[in-house]
Amino acid sequence: MPDAAPAVEQDAESGRGGPGDRRFMPSPVALNWLIALGFVSLLYAMYVRYLVIEQSSVGLACDTGLKSWACLSRAVLSPLFDHEVFGWTALGAATLVLIRPSLPLFAIGLAASAIGIVLYNAALSGLAAALLILCFARPAGEPE
Repeated sequence: MPDAAPAVEQDAESGRGGPGDRRFMPSPVALNWLIALGFVSLLYAMYVRYLVIEQSSVGLACDTGLKSWACLSRAVLSPLFDHEVFGWTALGAATLVLIRPSLPLFAIGLAASAIGIVLYNAALSGLAAALLILCFARPAGEPE
C-alpha cells in the first residue's frame, strides 16, 4: 500500500499553511485503497453475518461436520466476535493512529471497525471509528 504523504492544509483566513497546520491526510491513491478496503471489509462481514452465521441451515450443516469455506469462516470468526477481538483491535489501532498518524495502522483500524460493527462488536468498533475520524483533525507529526 502506498505511503500517505500528509498534505499541508492552508489556513482559511491567511491563505498560508504553517508548520502547525499539517494534518494527517492520505494521498489520493492511498485514499482509494482505503475506500476499497473499507467496502471489502464491510461486505465480507455482512456476508459472514447474514449468510453464514445467522442461517440455521448452514449452522446445522457445519455442526454435522461439513468441510467448506463457510464452515471454516464460521468456526474461526465466531469465537473472535464472542471475545470482542474486532472491537479491541479497532480501538487499539485507532488509538495508536490518534497518537502517531500512520496509514497502515489507519487501514487496520478501518477494516477492524467495519467488521466489528457488523459482527456484534458495535460499541468498541463505533468508538474506534469515531477516533479514526478525529485522526483527520489532529496535527500530523513532523516528518523524519
